[in-house]
Amino acid sequence: MPRVTGLGHVGIYVRDLERMVAFYRDLLGMQVTKQNWRAGVVFLSADPESVDHEIALMRGRPAADEAKLIQQISMRVSSLDDLRAFRRRLVAEGYRIEGVVNHASAIGCYFFDPEGNRTEVFWVTGRPCWVPTATPIDIDQPDETVLAAVDHVWNQLRHVPVGGRMTEESATVEVTRQP
Repeated sequence: MPRVTGLGHVGIYVRDLERMVAFYRDLLGMQVTKQNWRAGVVFLSADPESVDHEIALMRGRPAADEAKLIQQISMRVSSLDDLRAFRRRLVAEGYRIEGVVNHASAIGCYFFDPEGNRTEVFWVTGRPCWVPTATPIDIDQPDETVLAAVDHVWNQLRHVPVGGRMTEESATVEVTRQP
């Protein structure tokens, strides 16, 4: 039976993205690994050689009287087959799947836990990608087809260094909903 192998990262909704980036970068010593200021997304890692990011800051925290603080909770799995097994199990158990996406550096299955918290299980592809990207992908296809789709996105973005920015940033990196 597949199982998660550890916490990957936590996404946090923030009101002041610049201030929060400065806190994690300047006070805690983390490094910006991915950023899209137009979309309001910055990822940080304490060790980019080992892990893509541990903190994902997302602009959009609501007013103080609203409780929506966590953008997502993400957990690693060991293989593409484990990711497929989790998706099948989540569907069989009736959990709402938000989408399965190709991040180039990982493939993630986004869903909502019993209390509505956005959650992700993801598999690391081995292709370092320093651009926040989320392209829908069908992981029920053969491995070769899935990896070709990963490589297609990765080849478009692999020139961007750790902490670099695209010349033209999209206004969103939201996960595309799937049935």
